[in-house]
Amino acid sequence: MSTRDNSGAPLLDVRDVNVVYRGSRWRSPSFHALHDVSMQIRAGETVGLVGESGSGKTTLGRALLGLAPISAGTVTFDGADITRANRRARRALSRDIQVVFQDPYSSLNPAMSVESILAEPLRAQGVPGAEASARIGQLLGQIGLEADAGRRYPREFSGGQRQRIAIARALALKPRLIVCDEPVSALDLSTQARILDLLIDIQEQTGVAYLFISHDLSVVRYICHRVAVMLKGRIVETGDGDTVTSRPRHAYTNRLLMASPIPDPARQAERRRQYAALSS
Repeated sequence: MSTRDNSGAPLLDVRDVNVVYRGSRWRSPSFHALHDVSMQIRAGETVGLVGESGSGKTTLGRALLGLAPISAGTVTFDGADITRANRRARRALSRDIQVVFQDPYSSLNPAMSVESILAEPLRAQGVPGAEASARIGQLLGQIGLEADAGRRYPREFSGGQRQRIAIARALALKPRLIVCDEPVSALDLSTQARILDLLIDIQEQTGVAYLFISHDLSVVRYICHRVAVMLKGRIVETGDGDTVTSRPRHAYTNRLLMASPIPDPARQAERRRQYAALSS
């Protein structure tokens, strides 16, 4: 793990954030997706946000990116309030806040070469052509792909390689925070490990911070410094990554732990029995 900056103000400060989706029809009930969610992320730190499907973890990530409406509360990035930043401000923020999505097969435009995919955010920020070309070569090296990979198309790569390309795209503008929304859940176990190691290496080299969204406690334990557990739109437990993912205090976190598979058949059978007892 990289060295974190534990001094001074956090890079990202989320305070009492609520997200309410209004009913699409007259008299349709509203849906309260997030309830008074608070968390902090410091420079160079990885904070895991874990919970089952529908818990609200992706909604929080979308709210931080300006893709979900914040009904109450505040989001502060590097001391500036970005809770309701307009389109121009969000465009400027894209230099500092980026995202890696879950599915490497759908997150890359199949009609664009890898070079064009990586050049797109650079062009949007007005980076000159020669500088952009040099940056693309640097990015391909950083993710472990050959320089000629830029001339190829996403369909010519494996799932793990595509996710590396998605990570390179997120890194193009040298952001300070990346929202990783289930970035390894669509990959096989050996590829997952390589992508996680890549993210850790990049953090050690650049000092970038991650909000790492996942449903898998074993993945979160591997990469995260701190962990927040979400249930029905609320944070129910936070703490050191090793502690929360191995000795949880909250019953819900314990159920998540018991639901995580382990390679030892005897221990897995015992874990299934414990999970059944917790769920009964």
